Amino acid sequence: MLEASLILAAVLLLLLASSAPIAVALGLASLIYFYYFTLIPMTQVSERLFNALNSFPLMAIPFFILAANIMSQGGISRRMTDFSASLVGHLRGGMAISTVIACIFFAAVSGSSPATVVAVGALMIPAMIRNGYPKEFSTGLVATSGSLGILIPPSIALIVFGIATEQNIGDLFLAGILPGLLAGIMLLGMVVLVAWKKGYGHAGQAFRLSNSDRWRAFRDAILALALPFLVLGGIYSGWFTPTEAAAVAVAYSLVVSLVIYREIKVSQLWSITLMTVKTSSMVMFIIANGILFTFVLASERIPGQISTAITEWQLQPWQFLILVNILLLFVGCVMETSSAILILAPILLPIAVEMGIDPIHFGIIVVMNLEIGMITPPLGLNLFVASGMSGMSVTGVAKAAIPSALVLLAALAIVTFVPFLSTALI
Repeated sequence: MLEASLILAAVLLLLLASSAPIAVALGLASLIYFYYFTLIPMTQVSERLFNALNSFPLMAIPFFILAANIMSQGGISRRMTDFSASLVGHLRGGMAISTVIACIFFAAVSGSSPATVVAVGALMIPAMIRNGYPKEFSTGLVATSGSLGILIPPSIALIVFGIATEQNIGDLFLAGILPGLLAGIMLLGMVVLVAWKKGYGHAGQAFRLSNSDRWRAFRDAILALALPFLVLGGIYSGWFTPTEAAAVAVAYSLVVSLVIYREIKVSQLWSITLMTVKTSSMVMFIIANGILFTFVLASERIPGQISTAITEWQLQPWQFLILVNILLLFVGCVMETSSAILILAPILLPIAVEMGIDPIHFGIIVVMNLEIGMITPPLGLNLFVASGMSGMSVTGVAKAAIPSALVLLAALAIVTFVPFLSTALI
């Protein structure tokens, strides 16, 4: 019904304009639709919300969040960072290079962009400033490099995309490896160029270590460095599913942090768990309401109507991908990642498939766009996290992140039009 569709859109836009939380906006819009435009009993709403979360793959999200919190407080993230610094810290721009490398390693086990910013930034922003890097450059680099956490597997955003579109999460993880590494390598190239041009990193000579010192740093970090290979290797070898891999990451992090490194105590686990529950509850509430709203969209046949309209435009696949990138870059500025995926992916994916675009490749494009949204105002979450750690204003962090954001845009353009990067490992 056209009337229902228009009212649904108007209610959602009004709620978003009133600064209502995205989960509340999605939930209330869905409730209004159920109450006024269907004969479904309202008791079914709570049942649908429960069923939306009654999903085995979704269990991976709280597990990965818990693993990230344990790693950031249990010495694992610090050892990853120290090992990176031991390798390249003495080079021109070496501290910045090691920051990007540490973000890549931590992203490979946390699946969370803000968690990567916190874990690496808490160590590297002060260290970079002490060694002669401007605060603006240091903070902007960490905010941008941390956004790799939603692309490099295991990725919470890729899990949400897989659930929303019924795509294989293991394939999505495989597809994210090369694009994530490409973005990381391009960031490293930018760091080297900027460091040489502006003379950053002279004080980094203090990090020149002997081979024996490097070996000691590696030996100290080997258990931390083994975690990404354990998680990803277990998934791709078929030993366990992504959800089971998340549980393995938690168990491994606990053993290493409690028994071997002994940097956290049993008494601290309560606060770590409480922090995880708060974050997971927020994410799950968004996902549940997003899936409910997706059901409403399907009931109104909105995805099919949009697909028909776009098909009538007779766009070429490359033209459609450009429009999708523009749309998602805008949406990423104003909408939380999981919500954007849950609302837009079920609408856009059928159109992409009809045009012959691989659904896994399309999922990587969606996540890369929203990755850039993590560092663009007004909603860029990484900007707020990095601002809190450095003391800079959110606007200041956003300006500082512009050069590295442009690098991510270039990586997005390459991945968009070179689908081989997303499908080569599948």
